[in-house]
Amino acid sequence: MDLDWLKGLIDLVEDSGVDGLDIELVGSDTGDPTRVRIRKSPRLAAAAVPAAAVPAAAGSVEVAQAPAAAASPPAETAPASGLFEVLSPMVGTFYRAPATDADPFVSVGDRVEAGQTLCILEAMKLMNELQSDVAGVVREIAVDNAEPVEYGALLFRIELD
Repeated sequence: MDLDWLKGLIDLVEDSGVDGLDIELVGSDTGDPTRVRIRKSPRLAAAAVPAAAVPAAAGSVEVAQAPAAAASPPAETAPASGLFEVLSPMVGTFYRAPATDADPFVSVGDRVEAGQTLCILEAMKLMNELQSDVAGVVREIAVDNAEPVEYGALLFRIELD
């Protein structure tokens, strides 16, 4: 496998909005098929794959992604309106309740305390509870249940005490 070619692919994907790339080459110099899969998300950065980790017989390379710690936005902001805005810290699917038959974590008009779970954000089959950093009253839920959300999307507005 030509590592310069692979590095070039990683650079191209890093500089683009692509969230996935699959390439399969058959008939390489060794006669073995080669498969490359690169995935990218706005808050993820490419992690290096050591050459020793690539099985020579398989001819397959998986480029993993690792979270970029400095790239995360504040989970909540206070706009001029006086309502605290809870923003999505990741790309994922928004869930108001822990299960389809369960009550939602919060509803409009509910009083919340700092540390209380507001929702679940599912990303890559991992369920991440999003907790409030402030105490107050939920005035708006800006996302419908089971709706995909982007990084930085408005989820809740909370009126501070």
